Amino acid sequence: MSNKAYVIGVGMTKFEKPGRRENWDYPDMAREAGTAALQDAGIDYGKVQEVYAGYVYGDSTSGQRAVYELGLTGVPVVNVNNNCSTGSTALWLAARAVRSGAAECVLAVGFEKMASGSLSEHYADRALPLGRHVRELERLRGPGRPMAPWMFAEAGREHMERYGTTAEQFARIAVKNHRHSVNNPYAQFQREFSLDEVLASPGIVEPLTRLQCSPTSDGSAAAVLVSESFVDRHDLAEQAVEIVGQALVTDFGDTFDGTAAALVGAHMSRAAAQAVYDQAGIGPQDLSVIELHDCFATNELLTYEALGLCATGEGGKLVDAGDTTYGGRWVVNPSGGLISKGHPLGATGLAQCAELTWQLRGAAGARQVPAAAERTGVALAHNIGLGGAAVVTAYRPADR
Repeated sequence: MSNKAYVIGVGMTKFEKPGRRENWDYPDMAREAGTAALQDAGIDYGKVQEVYAGYVYGDSTSGQRAVYELGLTGVPVVNVNNNCSTGSTALWLAARAVRSGAAECVLAVGFEKMASGSLSEHYADRALPLGRHVRELERLRGPGRPMAPWMFAEAGREHMERYGTTAEQFARIAVKNHRHSVNNPYAQFQREFSLDEVLASPGIVEPLTRLQCSPTSDGSAAAVLVSESFVDRHDLAEQAVEIVGQALVTDFGDTFDGTAAALVGAHMSRAAAQAVYDQAGIGPQDLSVIELHDCFATNELLTYEALGLCATGEGGKLVDAGDTTYGGRWVVNPSGGLISKGHPLGATGLAQCAELTWQLRGAAGARQVPAAAERTGVALAHNIGLGGAAVVTAYRPADR
């Protein structure tokens, strides 16, 4: 039997530069986000039957230590680590628990306490999870560092060579996302930048400049997922948002098809999106608002194509047409995205869930996308982790 799964409560902290808030450890972050989600849901922690806790940097059972701040109820806690898609993977597991009938009320929480600077591998005495990807990209494009911006920069350069995409088109994506974040009190950055300022910011790996790269961040986000019967019993239909499609996919053989785009997850993203469209009976034309994984501006453009917003090679035209901001065909990353909102790895996917839940409820304040608040509003989240896992989730308001 397959049940419906609904989000009835969401919460998140403001995302911060690592160490900016003194004495703010990951249990504090999880308590803040988890408490907000439970309060939004209108329930206490005692009703939660399972917890999926996501984080990338931390010791074993950090999930238990984090949620013990919410209560000591003996509830099963599962620790989740799936690189940058960790938060969405926790959400995927929580939704599966509800759909299967194993639980009626589940909490997904993600958090991260990060170090400043570029991400790095922590264990040098064993096989690197991205070793095969890195070797293949070096074969295709030559060596480079730091690893994450280099990989996504090379995918962007490949797109420029194949389709004539320009550095300015990538930069305009960052301009858009920084502009969107001005109205998001949870964002790490809330400052608008001009195209010239984005292009003139320090270079990281060509064509990426600093203002086109997501920062390391501290923060947490959480969501409460429940069954349809739970929604009915507690009269929560007015605030409930249904997960109408969800897919988690890992690398296929064509990840190693000889393109840089595939190595940074383009094929995974495309497959996950198509699976969700099929499940929900929707297509890109039905979406009103999208939160996608803009770890770097180049990846936002690649993801436009993977999600089917445009044909392969035409992402730059979508940017030039203004089709991914207010007044366009879709609003992409109204939160400011990872580039401006921040990217605490374990929390990112659940922060996307929070943003889209607020959008569909019409509760996003100055960044509200008008079409999302309509009864027919459909929202899509895309979250990717290299090595690899792509999670795509579609939401719409509960049938009231």
